[in-house]
Amino acid sequence: MALPRELSLSDAQIDEIMTSQWNMRIATIGPGTRINLTPMWFGWGGGRVYFYGRGQKVVNLRRNASCSVIVDRNEKFPELQAIMLRGQGVVLEDAAAEAADPHLAAVRVQMGSKYNGGHDRPPAENPAPNSASAGGRNRRWVVIEPQQIVTWDNFKLKM
Repeated sequence: MALPRELSLSDAQIDEIMTSQWNMRIATIGPGTRINLTPMWFGWGGGRVYFYGRGQKVVNLRRNASCSVIVDRNEKFPELQAIMLRGQGVVLEDAAAEAADPHLAAVRVQMGSKYNGGHDRPPAENPAPNSASAGGRNRRWVVIEPQQIVTWDNFKLKM
């Protein structure tokens, strides 16, 4: 996807969007050629997307690591800003893989703060880090390692 560079988001804008927006959408390749598109909460660390998930997404990424992620904000077209990442999803299969990841500890703290009060609970004054860990067959942390990042900022369009 080729977009004019003058429409791109700056690195600071990318970091701000990736650390403040609550939802991403991840597309994985399901059984056969079906695309599985799922909204997820996520973290951002070291230029990678992190999420804790279960089920078909994890199964799909084990079989075929190719995936795409989009994070956007604003509803009206002239105000739309978005980041699309195409890359590989790496499933952290156990606590040892989680401990070995250089950014997961910081992402856990980030997500604990970002989603504080997000389940209709009152926000905690000092939110705990996200403590999720590998469990069962398919509850895992996944790291999306981007191979391509495309961004756009429709505020920059000449309308």
